[in-house]
Amino acid sequence: MVREISAGGVVIRRKDGVWWMAAIEPPKEPGSSKAPSPAPGGPAKGQKAILCLPKGLVDKGEKALDAALREVREETGITAAPITKLADIRYVYVRSWGNGQRVFKIVTFYLLRYDSGRIDSISDEMRIEVARARWVPLEDAPKLLAYRGEKQMARQALEYVRSHTELHDSA
Repeated sequence: MVREISAGGVVIRRKDGVWWMAAIEPPKEPGSSKAPSPAPGGPAKGQKAILCLPKGLVDKGEKALDAALREVREETGITAAPITKLADIRYVYVRSWGNGQRVFKIVTFYLLRYDSGRIDSISDEMRIEVARARWVPLEDAPKLLAYRGEKQMARQALEYVRSHTELHDSA
């Protein structure tokens, strides 16, 4: 079985007393060069917009945190600073391209704090992978995200900000 190692981020920011999270919407058309990896608990048929967390493969020699920060920057247009590691998600999927191999995938997610940049300010080349990036209320994120593991990361991020009130003061 093929193995893939990826990393991503739950980027949060506090504005007007509300916590927001960066989410991406992949292109709708099938066959884009980097469609989101299917995962258990994926979107239901007929669901309008698929929302995901920014994530991608860890390059050879790259650390997972560095990959997460890079993927966030590439896929959302914003820069972020690490707060803490949230968790690893593990699942198996079957590639819908090539020879249909089974893939064991591990995605390491980090809780990150917005630093700078404008969401959805991404390169034209990145539009192949991301239709748009936007802020969503962190409170609503577990319902809005398409994949079970990513919903869990949003729940953990929400629990973290609720239990670490010092984050509220530095917003």
